[in-house]
Amino acid sequence: MELLQSVGKSTDESEFYTPYPAGYKKDKTKFVVVFGTVISGLGKGIFSSSLAKLLKDKGLKVSPIKLEGYLNIDSGTLNPFRHGEVFVLDDGMETDMDLGTYERVLDQNLGRKNFATSGQIYSTILNKERAGDYLGRDVQMIPHVTGEVKLRLRELAMNTDADVVFVEVGGTVGDIENSFYIEALRELSYEEGPGQVCFACLCYILAPPALGEQKSKAAQLGIKRLMEYGIHPDVIACRAEDEVGLKVREKISLFTNVPVECVFSMHDLSSIYLLPENMRAEGLDDQVVEQLGLKDRCDAVEEEKHRIAWQAYVEKIQAEKPTVRIGVTGKYVSLRDSYASIIKAIEHSGIANEVEVEIVWIETTDVNEENVDEILGGVDGIIVPGGFGKRGTEGKILCIEHARKTGLPYLGICLGFQMAVIEFARNVCGLADATSTELDPETTHPVISILPDQKLIEGLGGNMRLGGQDVQITPGTIAYDLYGQKEQIRQRFRHRYEVDPSYIEQFEAAGLVFSGRHPEHPIMQVLELPKKMHPYFVAAQYHPELTSRPLNPQPMFVGLIEAAKTRAGK
Repeated sequence: MELLQSVGKSTDESEFYTPYPAGYKKDKTKFVVVFGTVISGLGKGIFSSSLAKLLKDKGLKVSPIKLEGYLNIDSGTLNPFRHGEVFVLDDGMETDMDLGTYERVLDQNLGRKNFATSGQIYSTILNKERAGDYLGRDVQMIPHVTGEVKLRLRELAMNTDADVVFVEVGGTVGDIENSFYIEALRELSYEEGPGQVCFACLCYILAPPALGEQKSKAAQLGIKRLMEYGIHPDVIACRAEDEVGLKVREKISLFTNVPVECVFSMHDLSSIYLLPENMRAEGLDDQVVEQLGLKDRCDAVEEEKHRIAWQAYVEKIQAEKPTVRIGVTGKYVSLRDSYASIIKAIEHSGIANEVEVEIVWIETTDVNEENVDEILGGVDGIIVPGGFGKRGTEGKILCIEHARKTGLPYLGICLGFQMAVIEFARNVCGLADATSTELDPETTHPVISILPDQKLIEGLGGNMRLGGQDVQITPGTIAYDLYGQKEQIRQRFRHRYEVDPSYIEQFEAAGLVFSGRHPEHPIMQVLELPKKMHPYFVAAQYHPELTSRPLNPQPMFVGLIEAAKTRAGK
């Protein structure tokens, strides 16, 4: 059997269409593929990133990719209520929240090559068809769509020089929208050969209260559905509230022909950062290394160094700590996944400050002049996060005014930065109707607006500032100290509106400090009040939460929690 290895070439003599990147070498990169069964939301990204971390700790180079079934080109237009937060990568790619999990756990930046949707796959194929790349062939799900999926995985392997590519298939086995991904991965395993691909399956173990015991039948049927696609799992992770007992794991092992030592209990933990150590204790990482023949590439000294560092972090998580209360004043608070990265950044910074952070969720549409003092009276600091649209913005402004006047530690993010400018303009500078043109296009004081060069770009998303941008930091400011006295940093943006430059001089004369700016253009990116005016009042036009990592917490969040800890101590 001869597989065609150049993109777009097919013949009447062969039905095979398997494009390979130029220079691709089999055996160089192994693949770990993660599926979910029974129900969605099992934590495939957490499982995959934790296992990837363990292999990375051994000195292996890993690269994850999330395969999404929806037809959107990216996650940028998805409502947070439907799909959780939009996570922005450094290169500007808008993805779902699982990419944030990978970045945090692996402590590495990812890019658009690490995220694929059905919309991307189909668009690429249709563009090739219009360009005549298929030489008159009728374009079909097999082999052309599955071939494009395999090509992307192999290109990722080559472009990142990975020892192991971790592939997470979105949704649940049996969903019609991800069936072509599953078929492509079956083909990939066949073409790469034995010992090149490890299939991992997450299943849900039911524990009906009325029965008082764990039941595995739904899990068995879910795994059977995967096997019907021609894929036999090598590793099975059993999700459950409580630890999955040996009896249940043995039953699943017998049903699937997967050795019981490869059937892992992935029960609920107090923190997702405890999962890697649980996996390591069960030897799951060593099982995968053995199955993929990677032992010769592992470095035991490197592994021990990372194990000690992570264990120290885990011990900090588990230690008894005083509590501080941080209010998150948002407009999507009914769905916590809308603020997943903010929650994690708070966790990281709380551990760095040796405090337990209790998050108080505050729906800003419920905040008014009569109740704002009462609502914020029991918190030690607040965050006003990002968002789009008018709903809840007046409540955000009232929260900011309260924080500014009472000395309550404050961190504003994106829209929270813009609302801080509006609040300062109204209540300090006397511009009573100051607002954003997003909220009122006819305002006489558009202190926040789209800059002229942005107005030339049409279309939803077309005028967004997306991804990593340089920020010039002013020496001697709070931001300068927070970022280790660096005069230039790189942060990730996702916004359209800016501070109107014509008001900056007036704001600065009244005491507002713009401590972070674009290196070349009059774009304000960090604001603060001097410590003589306020203990901690800082806001960023960018999204600092996107770059927070467990062992390297984001400085703005660290500063907020430190100030809140001081306030709580008083």
